[in-house]
Amino acid sequence: MKKMVAAVLVVVAAFSVWSLVSGANYLEAMLPGGLPLGNVLFPLGPAAVAGVAVLLSVPRTALRLVSVVSLVVAALWLPVSVLLAGNLALNFSGWRDSAWLAYTTAMGLAVLGSLFWALVASLLALRRRAV
Repeated sequence: MKKMVAAVLVVVAAFSVWSLVSGANYLEAMLPGGLPLGNVLFPLGPAAVAGVAVLLSVPRTALRLVSVVSLVVAALWLPVSVLLAGNLALNFSGWRDSAWLAYTTAMGLAVLGSLFWALVASLLALRRRAV
């Protein structure tokens, strides 16, 4: 079951990244309330990647804690972004732009770092079992 959930999360992350990199037209579609679809789709990628790190990590370890924290930070990206921007379109000005960029960068580094750590730990565990 864990492998199935991880596979679904990888597909979600890939779809999110592909949509953003390709500049898909549907990203500009407005959801009820005026929120652009792209603003909802973006955080799904990092949250899905962080979810994979959580699934790969062993419970009650530093890796699990870091993975869960990165998942929470990724899940909070949209609410934090809306609070900093003061609007659903995420148009920033002044110091809020820099704060948003710092939060987004830290979130990305945390998510990628936890995934890298989880992958290395999983590969080392597989190697230990094989020996």
